[in-house]
Amino acid sequence: MFQDIALQTLFQLKKEEDHTLIDVRSPKEFMETTIPGSINIPVFNDGERAEIGTLYKQQGPEVAKERGLEIFSAKLPDFIAECRQIDTPLTVFCWRGGMRSKTAATVLDLMGMHVNRLNGGIRSYREWVVITLEKQAFNPQLIVINGYTGAGKTMILQALTKRHYPVIDLEGMAQHRGSIFGQIGIIPSNQKNFESQLVQKLIQYQDEPYVFIEGESKRIGRATVPDFLFDKKENSTQIFVDIPLEVRVENILEEYQPWEHSKEFIDAFQIIKKRIHTPVAKEVELDLRSGSYRHAVELLLTYYYDPKYNHSTSFPDEKKLHIQAETIADAVDKIEQLVQNSVVDK
Repeated sequence: MFQDIALQTLFQLKKEEDHTLIDVRSPKEFMETTIPGSINIPVFNDGERAEIGTLYKQQGPEVAKERGLEIFSAKLPDFIAECRQIDTPLTVFCWRGGMRSKTAATVLDLMGMHVNRLNGGIRSYREWVVITLEKQAFNPQLIVINGYTGAGKTMILQALTKRHYPVIDLEGMAQHRGSIFGQIGIIPSNQKNFESQLVQKLIQYQDEPYVFIEGESKRIGRATVPDFLFDKKENSTQIFVDIPLEVRVENILEEYQPWEHSKEFIDAFQIIKKRIHTPVAKEVELDLRSGSYRHAVELLLTYYYDPKYNHSTSFPDEKKLHIQAETIADAVDKIEQLVQNSVVDK
């Protein structure tokens, strides 16, 4: 018989051995939020879930259960085969630890597979995330990477991660690049997914002496940084990375690839067009429409993003460190040297 396990038991199991979490909710529910690292093997697809929900409301739970059983029975061979491909112990979950996860766990247990069911479902995980963030406790110092748009702050964080430094990538969690063009070509994360990833990093790095983080605004796309972390970031050591304009333009072109999303860039530009001196705005729009992206980016940096950045950043001198770098690799080397020599309190 499968076991119902509490969330903390699940965390312990994942520490002790390879363990696979299976979210048996519909694909739409899975995309909205899940437990990080889970895979989606749904009992019902989105349409089937909607159908069963309608039956539950209009004809009652028994009719809905019968229809649900009928749908899932036809899927059993494929469901079991997909789960058999996983060579670790399994824990299945749905929204509240209800019928979907119970049915899935029962079937897998009958087929001789090692399976648990998460008591309380993903709702219990979501409650834990909220409670954990409400504690507002994060001990490490923050080292904040700042710089003009295109300075490669995210690339710097990624390089620091590869060098095994502790890093919290807020833009990566939010799936947004932090500008008016930041959502183009990617699907922004919602607040629930953002918080789920964030809380995992906060726990992972709780005992580190310091953590690198990017100088982001409080809101990143659809996600909002918790007050305690944002306030800590604003009062932490700020490293300002100065990189030549031409390198910043190249970084932006490489990351955004505007030629792949030309209409989206033109549409997004309309939102900020009125905030730019009219002759410059006309030139930017003409460049975007003609494919002269390099020149468009250079104008946007010079006449919009750089002045905006200068206006929005003001930190005490004792909290600011500046580095001049020619490339991302050069910036990472100099940041590493700063950290080793002076940034972190010994």
